[in-house]
Amino acid sequence: MSFGIANFHFPITITPITNYTNNQYTNNNYTNNQYPNKKYTNYQMQNIVIKTSPTDNVAIVANPEGLKRGAIVLNSIVLDEDIPMGHKVALMDFVVGDVVIRYGQTIGYANKPIGKGSWVNESNIDLPLPPSLEDILYKKPLVVATEKLEGFTFQGYKNADGSVGTKNVLGITTSVQCVAGITNFIENKIKKELLPLYPNVDDVVVFNHSYGCGIAIDAPAALIPIKTIKHIAQNPNFGGEIMIIGLGCEKLRPERLLPDNPKNAENSDSQGSILYLQDEAFEGFEEMVDGIMALAAKHLQKLNLRQRTTCSASDLVVGMQCGGSDAFSGLTGNPVSGFAADLIVRAGGTVFFSEVTEVRDAIHLLVPRAENEEVAQKLKDEMAWYDAYLHQGKADRSANTTPGNKGGGLSNIVEKALGSVVKSGTSPIVDVISPGDKIRKKGLNFVATPASDFVCGTLQLAAGMNMHVFITGRGTPYGLNMVPVIKVSSNSKLANRWHDLIDFDAGPVAFGLKTIEEMGWELFQMILDIAGGNKKVATDKLGLYNDLVLFNPGPLT
Repeated sequence: MSFGIANFHFPITITPITNYTNNQYTNNNYTNNQYPNKKYTNYQMQNIVIKTSPTDNVAIVANPEGLKRGAIVLNSIVLDEDIPMGHKVALMDFVVGDVVIRYGQTIGYANKPIGKGSWVNESNIDLPLPPSLEDILYKKPLVVATEKLEGFTFQGYKNADGSVGTKNVLGITTSVQCVAGITNFIENKIKKELLPLYPNVDDVVVFNHSYGCGIAIDAPAALIPIKTIKHIAQNPNFGGEIMIIGLGCEKLRPERLLPDNPKNAENSDSQGSILYLQDEAFEGFEEMVDGIMALAAKHLQKLNLRQRTTCSASDLVVGMQCGGSDAFSGLTGNPVSGFAADLIVRAGGTVFFSEVTEVRDAIHLLVPRAENEEVAQKLKDEMAWYDAYLHQGKADRSANTTPGNKGGGLSNIVEKALGSVVKSGTSPIVDVISPGDKIRKKGLNFVATPASDFVCGTLQLAAGMNMHVFITGRGTPYGLNMVPVIKVSSNSKLANRWHDLIDFDAGPVAFGLKTIEEMGWELFQMILDIAGGNKKVATDKLGLYNDLVLFNPGPLT
């Protein structure tokens, strides 16, 4: 028996839903064990492939164990070889040069004859050229009014600057890598000796980095890591109580990392935020430690006064990111996250997506969504800047696709990008943020970052996110200790295998067990629950956190 699902279109068609009440998704019905393997019993005798658009000439194998040679799909196509889950089957006979279409878009050209029913993968298709930035013309889109969402709230921490935190964390950053040894030491000491005294404080986190000295501090590109460190220190989850540990002789002066304020001049007391290890008042290591502990206690006392209060969903700042993507990412996890993104924007909140190389090949689909011509030009400018950056390193965007991506059915960066941008939803793009900068507007933003998970996450923290949604098809233990990270699996095979690492399984969409809209609402409610402290994400339960990594295109000296 064959079974085809052809209800996906690119861009993913998302019908606005306006009749959902605030309490419709409060029954915790999105646990990651809701769809155990037994749910697929009805499909065990079916050969399931998915077309994403009526014009596609390839389809994705959905069966968790793949399909064997001789299997019949779409009633008449016989597979002439085994094809794994997530990989593409040819729906026609291809000759050399024929266009391969998925999402209704060209993802490559056949570089050899490919018979109907054959496996289409990176070995038999060639990469097309990226869209020409000069040829993409902007035309102001027809704005379709959407009903605002009101009444959705979460319990967050309101800050004096108007931002809202989802955690209450003592943040410690450094101005130079030389002090990393002592900051690691002091982090453990604070957790053991001080943190239990301040029950309203969730954690203490240290942001160590490999920057600060041995660098060309005034080079134009040096602004990116400097702004990144500075803006991470202003993340809403720190409540303005950041500490900066410096050495004393570094090129990057700690005062540059404080919020812009005339009082924060060089050699000021820096409002009790900065401590130099080379301060002559310290005699030996123990006195340095005592000095840091005393400073930490002052900040912890202030943080302990913070209380969760009712905040509007408009206070959400949610970063969307992919990692370990597979062919299902663009079918399930990303469109579900994109639907949730649209709900957040409709509620007055802020969402951003990133990863330049995973946007570059879909830029022609994003420019028309720009709110105005200035935003459209910024989008193209960021693509051009990164093209030049990669060219300087004798690389191009094709280097993005990993062995894991290909193992999960993504043949090249074009296919990956077309599925990646779906997590942005359908809202207008209101602004474009350069690497290291903070967001300026509510709504959907493009925050330009490399696609590297750790670098992207670091720059999204700097942009000001207070929640993180991370979509994966192959699996990754990725986590950040500064914000909650909701891990969304694109397929239920992964969610069942990694049952204690995945927070939300979007896989049921692929089998028609749930719709994109239904799961988008469930993810939206999960975001509110976790932002409000009602639930914990898996990485916070397990204490699994990645180091932050600066994007530093500037020269070393």
